[in-house]
Amino acid sequence: MWKILLEEFIGDLKIQKLRAFLTMFAITWGTIAVVLLLAFGEGLKVAIINGLMNAGDRIFMVYGGETSKIFEGLPTGRRIRLTEDDLDLLRRSIQEIEFGSPSYGRWGTSLKWGDSRTTTYMEGVYPEFSELRRMFPAAGGRFINQEDLDRRRRVLFLGNDIAERIFGQTDPIGQTVMLDGLPFTVIGVMQKKFQDSSNNGPDEDRAIIPASTLKTIYGRRYVNHLIVRPREVRRAPFVRQELFRVLGRRYQFDPTDERALFMWDFIEDTKMVTAIGLGIQIFLGLVGSFTLLVAGVGVANIMYVVVRERTKEIGVKLAVGARRVHIMAQFIFEALLIALTGGGAGLAFSGLVVVLVNAIPTDNPAMTYLANPILSWPIALTCVSILVLIGLAAGILPARRAAAVDPVESLRYE
Repeated sequence: MWKILLEEFIGDLKIQKLRAFLTMFAITWGTIAVVLLLAFGEGLKVAIINGLMNAGDRIFMVYGGETSKIFEGLPTGRRIRLTEDDLDLLRRSIQEIEFGSPSYGRWGTSLKWGDSRTTTYMEGVYPEFSELRRMFPAAGGRFINQEDLDRRRRVLFLGNDIAERIFGQTDPIGQTVMLDGLPFTVIGVMQKKFQDSSNNGPDEDRAIIPASTLKTIYGRRYVNHLIVRPREVRRAPFVRQELFRVLGRRYQFDPTDERALFMWDFIEDTKMVTAIGLGIQIFLGLVGSFTLLVAGVGVANIMYVVVRERTKEIGVKLAVGARRVHIMAQFIFEALLIALTGGGAGLAFSGLVVVLVNAIPTDNPAMTYLANPILSWPIALTCVSILVLIGLAAGILPARRAAAVDPVESLRYE
């Protein structure tokens, strides 16, 4: 049966080449619109999320604030200043914390290597900082480790941009850099990453040393902030609440006093950015879907014309014993084949466009958002599903009309 339907479809194409081409082209164009809009929408969403998470991967940045509520007779306006010991207390008290690191920051740190000089923002941190801030070392280097921390080693991890400014084409690993007049050995350089959020400047332009080394050299007591990551994102609200409770007990402030601690909540920011990205993607998908729907209406109209032109042929088939289900199958099959053939061509063309666009260099931050389409399986399956629905919708009504033709009347049809 399917072979017969296919032969009839091919025969009809040969007779009505222009009509068939225009119909398939409409479906192809609609498919291209849907696929590319969804792909660019997905790429935009991923770029926005990665830009945020490359600054902080599911973390809380906790800063000391100022009390705004009276607590157990203590006045408002008391300044809260956090220390490294607070992180130890938090990790002992809150089992849901997976990683943590203090951050001792220092602006205006001078770096000198040979004739190259520059200044930058420096941080003293724990080894976990690499995971928390996605500052992963490029090949051949490493991040600071626990032994560096324990021995207060003078080791230095550099952002990729500042490393290039200082060393140019020279391999930085193992080189000795004068940091504020003291010799430090470069142990690693950060992998290049896209980052659209930052605290105290982009990571590509900063220097990292062990927290213990910074404390020893500069005599720092208070941290700039603490960084913690919950083991599970779903437990983040509980961890946030516990941070206020534990530190509130230590520094004697009301756990509900939101101004006692300032907290940069990357988890909530990521949820918000994801929702915005999904909204953009849905909007773009709807625009493309309406384009494809218009093409589907065109297929339905063509099928109605086909039914009218082949009324006598349908009547003859019914008169010699063809069942109505066979007549319906013929037109539904033709509508589906037109939709899937045009859609297949559209998917292939869209895939080629995605590959070519992804080959464009994205050094420009704007291009990271725009020239980053992602053609994923969900997008492809969604488009195929839409095409099948359009083919069915465009074929069922004309097929029902064809199957309802009266054999006697159809033979007299002009």
